[in-house]
Amino acid sequence: MKIRALSGALVLILGFNAPAHAISDKTWGDISDLGVYTLLGSSLGVPAVKGDWEGFRQASYSLGAAEGFAIIGKSLVHEQRPDHSDNHSFPSGHASVAFASATTLYRRYGWEMGLPAYALATVTAGARVAARKHHWYDVIAGAAIGAATGWYFTDPINDKVAILPWVDPDAVGVSFAMTW
Repeated sequence: MKIRALSGALVLILGFNAPAHAISDKTWGDISDLGVYTLLGSSLGVPAVKGDWEGFRQASYSLGAAEGFAIIGKSLVHEQRPDHSDNHSFPSGHASVAFASATTLYRRYGWEMGLPAYALATVTAGARVAARKHHWYDVIAGAAIGAATGWYFTDPINDKVAILPWVDPDAVGVSFAMTW
């Protein structure tokens, strides 16, 4: 069973290793859309299926705030998109919602849900750059907005294990805490 799962993961990884220029901007756009909708649905669907209505409320606040900040940012900062389609590049709304979803899933349900969600959020943000809809700094800003709203609005359902990022003037890091 484990060998099949690892083989499947290897095939997926090798499939994503194709050069970025081999995929069209539209395909990258479709990949980013699929990623953000999957994460959005998961961050609301998982608590609904579990009957965790507090988690559903927290996810809704996190996602709403992330999208709201992205819309405000776009209206205040008139950054031209790399494809020159409009001047609503900064920050990336896809990245903000993707990382709000991933952070909400991580904070509420732990690393088992958070790790794949962060991986998909990263692919989603990268696909926005590859699709020429955003500059790299647009998706970094969107990811920061989403992560911040996820951390602010979401409480762990199980607080026995915590992984917390920290920043001080000289360093950054991650601390792990466990209670039993």
